[in-house]
Amino acid sequence: MGKPNFSDEFKRDAVAQITERGYPVAEVSQRLGVSAHSLYAWKRQFTRQVSGDAGKDAEIRQLKRELARVTEERDILKKATAYFARDAK
Repeated sequence: MGKPNFSDEFKRDAVAQITERGYPVAEVSQRLGVSAHSLYAWKRQFTRQVSGDAGKDAEIRQLKRELARVTEERDILKKATAYFARDAK
């Protein structure tokens, strides 16, 4: 008999029952007919994916802050250039 293949949606729902709803792994394992080992592996797999997304989100926030700072510096330099060009005439 082969190893059953579960969809990603099924795996995410099973992990959500453990992480979000607080059900014990043993209970979810028994109810869904999946080994506890598989549930822990799925939890590890989806936690890695989420933490990878969190890293990207942090980088995006940092880049947005830097863009705002650089844009402000550019605007200040534009105003200074206009001010000094007016005085030179």
